[in-house]
Amino acid sequence: MNGGLNLQETKAFNRYFVMLGAIIAQLCLGSIYAWTIFQTALFENAPYQWEKLLTQLPFSVGLASFAFFMILAGKWQDRVGPTKVATVGGLLLGIGYILAGLVDIIATGNELLGFFWLALTYGVIGGAGIGFAYVCPIAALVKWFPDLKGLITGIAVAGFGAGALIFTQVETLLIPEDGAVGMAFLILGVLYLVLVAGSAQLLRNPPSGWIPPRPKEKSPAQTVTTIEKKDVEPTEMIKTTEFWLLWGMFVLAAAAGLMTIGNVKSFVQIKNPAIDAVMAASIAGILAIFNAAGRIIWGAISDRIGRTVTMILMFATLGVSMFFFGLQPANADILMLTIGASLIGFCFGGNFALFPSATADYFGTKNLGSNYGLVFTAYGVAGILGPFMAGVMDYKDVFPLLGILAFIALALAIVTELLARRKSNVETL
Repeated sequence: MNGGLNLQETKAFNRYFVMLGAIIAQLCLGSIYAWTIFQTALFENAPYQWEKLLTQLPFSVGLASFAFFMILAGKWQDRVGPTKVATVGGLLLGIGYILAGLVDIIATGNELLGFFWLALTYGVIGGAGIGFAYVCPIAALVKWFPDLKGLITGIAVAGFGAGALIFTQVETLLIPEDGAVGMAFLILGVLYLVLVAGSAQLLRNPPSGWIPPRPKEKSPAQTVTTIEKKDVEPTEMIKTTEFWLLWGMFVLAAAAGLMTIGNVKSFVQIKNPAIDAVMAASIAGILAIFNAAGRIIWGAISDRIGRTVTMILMFATLGVSMFFFGLQPANADILMLTIGASLIGFCFGGNFALFPSATADYFGTKNLGSNYGLVFTAYGVAGILGPFMAGVMDYKDVFPLLGILAFIALALAIVTELLARRKSNVETL
């Protein structure tokens, strides 16, 4: 018996359990953006005091591993569904963090050995775990909510952004007064293993041919960005101009946000020495709130006015914000620093609602795991580019330069929109 619900209603109800599993998993996966707390500890604290570049690179390796393994995960989940793949992701993430907890034993007095250990455990293994788990909730939810791709993707990945807010504070509390980070890694590893692998059991694809109750008609703006009406294979997708435009935009926009997220705590304390560690962590936390909010808001906007038009607005805001934040004067006002960081986080978050939705619009949902995995390689490139630039350049130079890259992304978005209009022969404002 189904308690009076018909089969269609039961299936519609089940999709909200999928959403719950997606949010729980994404909260844990988003902890990678809380690296700024570990980066600061490794850079400043007495047991470590590593070179600045060495504190940046485990984060970069983690992002690159995330993006690379997401390609494999996308192909696998298109074949076997999201549950198995996300479970493997949870196991890898937990194991990576648990092994990273040995850094205080392995790296005593040897920062280079410590860097390689964290690059392997936190970076390669933990990043692989995120890559395996990340694509599954997105691919499943887009299939359950085809009428609200932008909004539902935004809600799912908002958990990823909110994870940075939560775990920035958790990591601050877990790192003891002596500054050692090993126990914090160990505790987080156990937590992530349980929560991600557990929430994976709620993820599943809808039955073949399933449609949502009372599906909405597509708006003209949505039609503009839907170039392909069939499901496109990955090998076909990479031959299209649209794929490479999306890929280029993602690299440029994500590099700016990733560099900021990985360095916000250190940067605000340099700009204003009166800002202590707690206040700096709070600014990083506020950035994370806006990161999460941007995923929902930009996603919802894109359902109304179209993906690429929304990207144009978002990249323009990002470019201005990078200059505003990076060129703050010495002893900058705390409020101005917070506003600048928040705007960057707000725009950065929008990437993760817009690019998977745009991938589904252009290339269909059947192969979304594989196709978005390929688009997401741009994020891996951005994960190396942004933090690397922060490691070798002065902050006063790197923020404006990445602001220029955001404006180049804006230009690519305009080209993409014009190409979409020409191909679809639909006029929009």
